[in-house]
Amino acid sequence: MVLTALARLEPPLDPDAPEARRWVIDELADPVYRAAEPTLFDLAAQAVRDWIASLFSGASGLPVPTLALIAVLVVAGLVGLGLLVFGLPRLRRRTPVGIALFDDGDLRDATTLRAAAERAAASGRWALAIEERFRALMRALVERELVRVHPGTTAHGMARAAASPFPAYGRALEHAADAFDGVRYLGRTGDAGAYAEVAALDAELGTARPLAAPTTSAGAGT
Repeated sequence: MVLTALARLEPPLDPDAPEARRWVIDELADPVYRAAEPTLFDLAAQAVRDWIASLFSGASGLPVPTLALIAVLVVAGLVGLGLLVFGLPRLRRRTPVGIALFDDGDLRDATTLRAAAERAAASGRWALAIEERFRALMRALVERELVRVHPGTTAHGMARAAASPFPAYGRALEHAADAFDGVRYLGRTGDAGAYAEVAALDAELGTARPLAAPTTSAGAGT
């Protein structure tokens, strides 16, 4: 710094006015002084503190309950202002993401799975189309927080969990799970009719109103 450097010079120091002004400007331009300057947040916080203090200045004669009430109202006002500026916090947890349905690492969303099923159906690959559409059906229920997946969940476990918010579709869900297991594990080829049933069930559940019940966990049993 300039002052440190000046301290190392031999006295006497007798700069003229322009030279002294330049030394002072150079010294104040040092980053150390800028870092010590209050930020906008510091200034705003200080203004709020001063304002609150001004509310109580001259109020020493008020009873303690009145002062407490004023303090509560001030805090409530600040909280309300914060909500207006920053919005309400999300109290509900986020929709589960990054959870594989059947312990196979498949993390695609329902929209992506439906598109994959339609492509497979268009090319006549019915086994893949059925598998993808059943995944889409279950992924949609998970995204809507109607079913919760756990490790080891099976297709029939998912179907039973889905039947809780949609009891009228219990048999259709089990039938769709049979179709999924058949093409995925039993080597069945599937057909257009089986795919159409799973696709129709997916579409119906997408618009059906579930029972007002907590999210159902899908067990690991078959």
